[in-house]
Amino acid sequence: KCTIIDPLNYDEIDAMVEQMVALRKGKMTDEQVRKALQGGNYFGTMLVKMGKADCLLGGATYSTADTVRPALQLIKTKPGNKIVSSCFVMVRGDETLVFADCAINLNPTEDELVEIAIESARTAQIFGVDPKVALLSYSTLDSGKGDSVTKMANAAAKIKEAAPYLN
Repeated sequence: KCTIIDPLNYDEIDAMVEQMVALRKGKMTDEQVRKALQGGNYFGTMLVKMGKADCLLGGATYSTADTVRPALQLIKTKPGNKIVSSCFVMVRGDETLVFADCAINLNPTEDELVEIAIESARTAQIFGVDPKVALLSYSTLDSGKGDSVTKMANAAAKIKEAAPYLN
């Protein structure tokens, strides 16, 4: 029940090229855009941007950077968000888990952790998962001390304040 679209034989490629050239605001020529659209990462991102696709799954054939770059260039971040983060959904039997930002932000601030957690919880809800948020650190119940432990504890408190509906 899915439609397979070949980037090399797409009927609406001219409209797609025109829109992408406009989105890139002089950073790419028609020729450069046509070449980029031969890749699934740019072609798929433009299908989402144009409303022809609801989402894009990436990462199996492109690096994280090559998957995220087109989305940042063409779709941008969600209004109101300050950073880009990622999450992935893992299904094991009847259990569905969402893991947040394992590839994008290497050392997020407390406030970035809050945004990442809340957005990941919203993503979990989209997939029918009742989100329960946990922040990981090397310390459990004050067994360790240090800046990263403090950062996680402070971020957890900020999440409870910003999104009290989350567990």
